Amino acid sequence: MSGNTLKLGIPKGSLENATVELFRKAGFNITVSSRSYFPAIDDPEIECMLIRAQEMARYVEDGVLDAGLTGKDWVEENDADVVTIADLIYAKQSFGKVRWVLAAPEGSSFHTVKDLQGKVIATELVGATKKYLARHGVTAKVEFSWGATEVKPPVLADAIVEVTETGSSLRANKLRILDTVLESNTQLVANKTSLTDDWKRRKLDDLKMLLESAINALGKVGLILNVHSKDLNAVLEALPALKKPTISRLSDEEWLAVHTILDENTVRSIIPKLKQAGAQGIVEYPLNKIVM
Repeated sequence: MSGNTLKLGIPKGSLENATVELFRKAGFNITVSSRSYFPAIDDPEIECMLIRAQEMARYVEDGVLDAGLTGKDWVEENDADVVTIADLIYAKQSFGKVRWVLAAPEGSSFHTVKDLQGKVIATELVGATKKYLARHGVTAKVEFSWGATEVKPPVLADAIVEVTETGSSLRANKLRILDTVLESNTQLVANKTSLTDDWKRRKLDDLKMLLESAINALGKVGLILNVHSKDLNAVLEALPALKKPTISRLSDEEWLAVHTILDENTVRSIIPKLKQAGAQGIVEYPLNKIVM
């Protein structure tokens, strides 16, 4: 067993469950206890610590952690001097990017950022919001919001900068999006000094490959089926045009096995077409990783 250890930060809060599930698909079982900030992981070379995403980049920069998962937004907010190892496009709901948006009440006279000159904006992302306003030549008072930011306009603030994936919470609070301040996604970031250690660098490269392969497999399934050689062309025509399946012969040379990977949301419409085209023994199975 190696005596080396990689100190890894896992984001506590909204991304926690999605991150633990992503690691599971990548081959790592992380067990989180409500009584401890040190989750157990079934890799003796990794030591995990739960840290809020807002603080992660700072602890990685300071060397308290060798690496951690946090949002690009919080790296920029903290002006953290860290190295991005991997972009992991997943989030708590949609496995996509999130947006920090400038929003104001639907019935207000605010339609662009210029309309907020001299006004009050509430947000948790204070630094990035100030930079955004400066780029647009707008001077406004930016107040830190401790939460429930959507309910602050129009009494406690004129507008807000808040994170959203779907915009549903903003609409529910009768807020209109004026502009996108920042797009963000989860990143694996590392301490610069840690990357000069050959062992830690290799460990992080391996971790990057496994996490990215788990991301690649999201929303994908494998499909394997048998088909008589005379029906092969009809079966291939039922598959998406851009997919190139693997075809191999069975012990009976007149029969073939077709193996492909498809988007999970298309399979329900493709399987009946494959059956009609002559496919037999159709098996759909989940995927954890696709290594590119």
